[in-house]
Amino acid sequence: MKKMLYFLGVSMLVFVLAACGTSDDGDTAGSGEADGADEAGEMPSELIMGFVPSSESDQIADTVEPLAERLSEELGIPVSGQVMTNYTGLVEAMGNDQVHIGFIPAFGYVLATDRYPQVEVILKSVRNGSGTYRAQYTVLADSDIESIEDLEGKVWVYSDLASTSGYLFPAAQLVTEYDVPADGIDSFFGNQIQAGSHDNALITVLEGGADVATTFEDAREIIEGDYPEAMEDLRVIGYTEEIPNDTISVLNTLPQELIDQIRDVFLSFNEDEDMIKILNDVYRWDAIEEASDDEYDIVRETYELFSDQVSLD
Repeated sequence: MKKMLYFLGVSMLVFVLAACGTSDDGDTAGSGEADGADEAGEMPSELIMGFVPSSESDQIADTVEPLAERLSEELGIPVSGQVMTNYTGLVEAMGNDQVHIGFIPAFGYVLATDRYPQVEVILKSVRNGSGTYRAQYTVLADSDIESIEDLEGKVWVYSDLASTSGYLFPAAQLVTEYDVPADGIDSFFGNQIQAGSHDNALITVLEGGADVATTFEDAREIIEGDYPEAMEDLRVIGYTEEIPNDTISVLNTLPQELIDQIRDVFLSFNEDEDMIKILNDVYRWDAIEEASDDEYDIVRETYELFSDQVSLD
């Protein structure tokens, strides 16, 4: 198996082809420039919002449609939502002016700003009254795995290599707290699986395809509809340190007036139960608050642990 951290760097363009070329169900996604992706500072004729899977892509697409319609009404510009295959696809779509507004997790945001300075955070999610969260390690309830130390040689499943809670923070914890070499993550585990979403990662463990899943806290809730016993059948064995929540990021090449309007409309959703319910259904957001780039420095510092192995160029 290739070194996974090296694979993250060298495979970015490969993922771009998969993410921007097709969606999970084979439909074209992000195959060309978004309508109205005009010169810097000009008002676009249409705004494209980009999402990444936390659950099934078609479910997200259907759920966010009323959100796009409401934004269209408030902004006076057509708005549509597009679900990318993975985090990297969304980063590349924003970097190539195919998406104007991105719902990007913390690590994806850091990757985006490292590569594309036109990507800028304006807002972040609030869950359970907090602007931060943790990643968790989940195994079967009857597993003989009792601690993170017991994971050596096991099969690890996570959503995506560019997932903050799925990959980056768990990998960093293994390096900083358990003396696993930064270039030895792949040899620590018996195998690694990218499931495409957090719920798929948990389902993989439930169905015996992997020993441990790393997801956001507590992702078991999102599969209870299909797996009512998920909270009992899956057991949490550990957590990472706090991670800043997901972002709503925009292209700073948009007119500042429009960026301010986008920020204000999203913040107004805090007083709109229907809109917050949509965001909760998609990403378990309870509210939205303003955010700044420096809040994500802790993610940059974590990413630096792998700077010798990871290249985005």
